[in-house]
Amino acid sequence: VFTQTFATRRFLSLGALPTVNGEKMNKNNPINLHDKPLKASTTRRKGGHYKDRLKQLLRKNSNTSSTMADKNDVDYYHHMRDPMESRPPSLKRMESLSNSNNNFQESDEEEVYLVKQEYGYFAYLFSFAQTVILIIMMWQCSVAPLNINPMIGPYPDALSEWGGKNAVNIIDDGEWWRLLTPMMLHAGVIHLFSNIAVQLESGAFFEREWGSLNWLIIYCVSAVGSSILSVIFMPNSISVGSSGAVMGLFGAKLAEVMCRCCESEDSRQKRVAHTVRKEQCGGTLCAVTLVMAFSFIPYVDWAAHLGGLLAGLLAGFAVFSCSMEMMMSRIFWFLLGT
Repeated sequence: VFTQTFATRRFLSLGALPTVNGEKMNKNNPINLHDKPLKASTTRRKGGHYKDRLKQLLRKNSNTSSTMADKNDVDYYHHMRDPMESRPPSLKRMESLSNSNNNFQESDEEEVYLVKQEYGYFAYLFSFAQTVILIIMMWQCSVAPLNINPMIGPYPDALSEWGGKNAVNIIDDGEWWRLLTPMMLHAGVIHLFSNIAVQLESGAFFEREWGSLNWLIIYCVSAVGSSILSVIFMPNSISVGSSGAVMGLFGAKLAEVMCRCCESEDSRQKRVAHTVRKEQCGGTLCAVTLVMAFSFIPYVDWAAHLGGLLAGLLAGFAVFSCSMEMMMSRIFWFLLGT
């Protein structure tokens, strides 16, 4: 079957002189197309496509036979079936496979950045939980006026009751769990949307790169670090929000860039990853600078932002040092992070 198929393809690509029931068609032997059905032979000659060749023969025979030049004969030609249309199914499957292989080779030449997982599961989960918690708080505690809470959210005492950062309760009453719970609370709708917008975009992509376990460790450590620094420098304020944890993700990205900047680029994927990290480093630095610039306006806890950034940076050194190639580099960055 394959031998016949290839012969047919060579015949169709090179062109052939048609015959009718074994009689060759030429100037000296005009044949009426109405009397005998046409079929293609396997005689090969230089020329064009099957139908183009037949057109040439019809025009050449117009001077020798009136039947060949008749309009009805030309109409009959238009209704003929091209042999390419009746190819065996094996040839069609083989051509489809060949085209798919060519497409695969073309796509293989494109630079693709590989990540560990397809989705940022914890980034989506935390964002959903934070939204639900704010809705329940606003439903149970009502919405405070804008002169009290300009973020369109509940009253400040409700934030403290639900687990916000309160230095007196943490230090005097020993409620250490308040170092972690503020990341699940938000002061209002504006505060929530600002945080989860970054969390669902940059945060979810970082989780796809690092893996869910590494992302979760960095996120929680950054949240605790932001609360600790806020207790030290702003003990009289009640603070809530996941912005400290999000800043920790940016700090961990900077740590990853520093840990892997000296790694070898002996493979194509390593070169692509190195290029992506350089681009991410520029965007991360811009984001950190912008957030810290707006951290000193009223109702914003600058200590929590700075604490989350530093905690994420140190946690990133400890996490990403474990996957480095050189043992000395592993030890150095791990000790620096811990």
